[in-house]
Amino acid sequence: QLQLVESGGGLVEPGGSLKLSCAASGFTLDNYAIGWFRQAPGKGREEISCINYPDRTTKYADSVEGRFTISRDNAKNTVYLQMDSLMPAATAIYFCGAVWMALACVIPSVVVWGQGTQVTVSS
Repeated sequence: QLQLVESGGGLVEPGGSLKLSCAASGFTLDNYAIGWFRQAPGKGREEISCINYPDRTTKYADSVEGRFTISRDNAKNTVYLQMDSLMPAATAIYFCGAVWMALACVIPSVVVWGQGTQVTVSS
């Protein structure tokens, strides 16, 4: 079964940091772009960041540019999202999704979704 599993979420104070992981099982992340998405309470799912294969080029939403960093470790079949300077507006469920490399890294192109991990930024 093709699966992505997110981990690393939790409660963090404003200004703090978290590092999320997205681990693949049942398939290799080679040939896939991997995106991070989030859904805040009462809002729709939004695109946050994406990392391509094989060139590892990245993109970020304006809302996280300069504070979030996406990376991938092909040997571990895992993609990461380092989140720094977190503010309460970042509170959301964070999802990773796999996109076949020929497709744009956008929500309609995701072929495998993770289950999500909760990030809460609060004092």
